[in-house]
Amino acid sequence: MDMHNRIKHITIVGGGSAGWMAAAALATYLGKGAAIRLVESEEIGIVGVGEASVPHIRIFNGQWLGIDEAEFVKRTQGTVKLGIQFNDWGRIGDSYLHGFGAIGRSLGPLPFHQFWLKLHLAGRAGPIGDYSPQTVMAPQGRFAPGDRNAPPGSPLADIAYAYHFDATLYARFLRELAEGRGVQRIEGKVVGVQQRAHDGFVESVTLDSGQVVDGELFIDCSGFRGLLIEQTLKTGYVDWSHWLPCDRALAVPSESTDPIIPYTRATARAAGWQWRIPLQHRVGNGYVYASRHISDDEAAATLLANLDGKALAEPRRLAFTTGMRKQFWNKNVVALGLASGFLEPLESTSIYLAQSGITRLLSLFPTRDFNPLLTERYNRESVFEYERIRDFLILHYHATERDDTPFWDACRTMAIPDSLRETIDLFRCDGRYFRNGEDFFALPSWVQVMLGQRIVPQAYHPIVDEMPEGRLADHVEGVRAMLAHAVGAMPTHGEWIQRYWKAAP
Repeated sequence: MDMHNRIKHITIVGGGSAGWMAAAALATYLGKGAAIRLVESEEIGIVGVGEASVPHIRIFNGQWLGIDEAEFVKRTQGTVKLGIQFNDWGRIGDSYLHGFGAIGRSLGPLPFHQFWLKLHLAGRAGPIGDYSPQTVMAPQGRFAPGDRNAPPGSPLADIAYAYHFDATLYARFLRELAEGRGVQRIEGKVVGVQQRAHDGFVESVTLDSGQVVDGELFIDCSGFRGLLIEQTLKTGYVDWSHWLPCDRALAVPSESTDPIIPYTRATARAAGWQWRIPLQHRVGNGYVYASRHISDDEAAATLLANLDGKALAEPRRLAFTTGMRKQFWNKNVVALGLASGFLEPLESTSIYLAQSGITRLLSLFPTRDFNPLLTERYNRESVFEYERIRDFLILHYHATERDDTPFWDACRTMAIPDSLRETIDLFRCDGRYFRNGEDFFALPSWVQVMLGQRIVPQAYHPIVDEMPEGRLADHVEGVRAMLAHAVGAMPTHGEWIQRYWKAAP
């Protein structure tokens, strides 16, 4: 490769978890070959609300960055997340868990839920949550990682889990790691952006101190403002608020309560939903709502009235428009984190989307001539990922029987994307679900949310009838009994933290 054509100077604008994740990954993989600088302002601060994640973070932290799990959890006051408990979504009084990982044991071409479905429709099997490790562990407050000695195909062989953690502490932890790997941090506020005359590529940014920071590749992690991607390059935005009507969030920490549960809680409210995320030192709470249906003051009152412990601060308000940039990579600017778009935190995908963007950038990393095919591929894959996650989020709002408030009635009756309508109709018919390409949320996620919100198939896959009744019942019951037995022997989540992951006070 022509070494003269290699990108030697990368400038990241904005810190926060997105900026420091990018800095850490770029430093790890481009190492000495490129100078990486990150510009951030102490004064602006970071949003720092995202406190829940999906299991992919274990790959990013462990495999990509070589971070020791126990050190990460201790440094970020972390806890385990086995999934999300959804309360009052289908109807008031309903509760189900969307757990990570597989459901039961599949047989041949058929996923486990098809065998379960035949028995369930005949009244001979319990709820789907009885058949996956996470959804048995979570309500009992138990946790242990996968058992390497479990037989192949056993649901206990590899237990998928994620974390709850303090996003501000995570950014600090990554900053230390990135600086240790050669990233230079520059304090300052960007007050000007210079572009190349002939093609509009960003050449440099000017800081309030007068310092000019140049670069060949710029990473925009400037949050909702999109300083480079939007304010400078006028990339444009695709607005999805007609499908995802929540446009505000209020966040407030509260005192820790025992026991620390190993799952996130999402409780539907009159005009949106409330999150509860337990950390070691406090609980994160928030109300995500639609400003058309409730005032900020009412939302704050609802949030504060529904805390398990004393509030530790005044609620912080965030305003957003759900959607994505028309291009995630435009000229020599790649937007990550909130600068690239925003899908509300219902399924904790914000940190994942930033990490996915970083790993995609590394695999499609350009040279100084910025081959447009790389940019096009990056944008196409990013759009696909955002649209699939968008459909999964819309499912939660639309699959409801609630008509008790104008908000829920509007969600229940709204027109939805054709791609989602087809998925729902197919599942309602006989429980089939087809993953769309590399869709991030796989079959277990869709199945659990659809069943949990009362989209119950009328029939099951025809092949199921080929299995003798006795064998079918043994297969399904065998999974339930094995999980009940194994989970009963696991330590509690609190014991696990105490033993291995206790953070310094």
